[in-house]
Amino acid sequence: MKDNPSGTAQSQPGETGFSHNLPVFTVSEISQAVKHAVEENFQWVRIRGELSGFKRAASGHLYFSLKDAEAVIDGVCWRGTAGRLGLKPEDGMEVIATGRLTTYPGRSKYQVIVDHMELAGEGALLKLLEDRRRKLEAEGLFAPERKRELPYLPEVIGVVTSPTGAVIRDILHRLADRFPVHVLLWPVLVQGDGAAAQVAAALRGFDGIKAGGPVPRPDVVIVARGGGSLEDLWAFNEEEVVRAIAECGVPVISAVGHETDTTLADFAADRRAPTPTAAAEMAVPVRLDLLAQVMEDGQRIAAAVSRRLTDHRRHLDATARALPNPARMLQERAQRLDDWTGRLGHSLGAGLERRRARLNSAAAGLIRPDKVIQMEARRLAAETRALRAAGRAAVDRARNRLGQAAALLDSYSYERVLERGFALVTDRDGAPVTSVKGLKPGDRLDVRLRDGARPVTVAGDDAPPKERTKRSTTPKTDKPGDDRQGRLL
Repeated sequence: MKDNPSGTAQSQPGETGFSHNLPVFTVSEISQAVKHAVEENFQWVRIRGELSGFKRAASGHLYFSLKDAEAVIDGVCWRGTAGRLGLKPEDGMEVIATGRLTTYPGRSKYQVIVDHMELAGEGALLKLLEDRRRKLEAEGLFAPERKRELPYLPEVIGVVTSPTGAVIRDILHRLADRFPVHVLLWPVLVQGDGAAAQVAAALRGFDGIKAGGPVPRPDVVIVARGGGSLEDLWAFNEEEVVRAIAECGVPVISAVGHETDTTLADFAADRRAPTPTAAAEMAVPVRLDLLAQVMEDGQRIAAAVSRRLTDHRRHLDATARALPNPARMLQERAQRLDDWTGRLGHSLGAGLERRRARLNSAAAGLIRPDKVIQMEARRLAAETRALRAAGRAAVDRARNRLGQAAALLDSYSYERVLERGFALVTDRDGAPVTSVKGLKPGDRLDVRLRDGARPVTVAGDDAPPKERTKRSTTPKTDKPGDDRQGRLL
């Protein structure tokens, strides 16, 4: 005997041999019985496995599979729980999921409803950290050329850290010792759920402060946290924190953990400090050292100015000794002026006499203008006569050449040819006819002789009988075919 899913005792088929006595269940009844049995025996379990087939539905629920080398189990994380997970699930991530087992009757599968999820061991964390580092490095977020120089003497320093830890006290104490400045604290969680989102929001908040507003804009931001395990520092390895540091418009100093601790925030920051105290030392110089340096520089400047004044005074004295006596120079110039004044009075009269004599000599050599005009008039008349004679000769030569050219042109005229008994034959358009080829009977032509022109008509090859008779009586010439007048048609 064995209990059936409904709790009643039933005989097995092998015991009585009457299998038809078994009760009949519907599919839904069997599914509900299996669901009840699974949930009753596995109310709370922790399962370790590798995430596979992860996807986020439009409703916000998470669906995935947990697998190892030999088995696979489906997993579900409802939307309300997904927002409270301590990590962002990804394919290939080895995790420990905590939840309860149940079944999904719609597909006859069993699955785990996950309420909590964590990475399985430090090795998995390191692998995830290395994969994320390579991804962000490939995007250029850690490139050295993106690093900015820290301001030498910032007036305002922003600090992103926990307000209750020892980190903020160490930073404030170190700043007070070195160079007191205005400090703005943005309190955040530095580990646990929501820590990464708060740190990223703080960085964006500092970057969003406008210069000249009621709240001063920081010149540099320190992201700080004390030491801890890899899990404790994991918030500073989250991608949203790294991107917020890289996108911040204010230079960022990362001071997370101890000197041996390294996070992705250190790679993205403009400067990495081994400790929060070291970050404060990087942010500001030592005030006493600056004062001592200023005093030393002032003394050196005063000594340099004193030496320069002494050198100029010595050079001025040497130059003054080398200069002549002004009164003596003035007396010498006055004596020279008197000498030149006396010489000038004598030289004026002598100069006038010399110029008068030169003028008289030049006047004696001049020719009277009327005589010059007469000579030029005679020369002009002679040249005019020569020009007229040359013009007449040139005209006669041109007239002779013109007559010769006209006679030659007249001898080449076709009219002279007509006078010798030749005729000019043209068609109706006035074009000369030079060959009988192309002429047809009935074509109208013009024949021009010496004393006029007459129209003619081209006849056929057969001549009229009378004309043939006349031609036959014409005496033959000595040479066959010799027609001295030629044939017109």
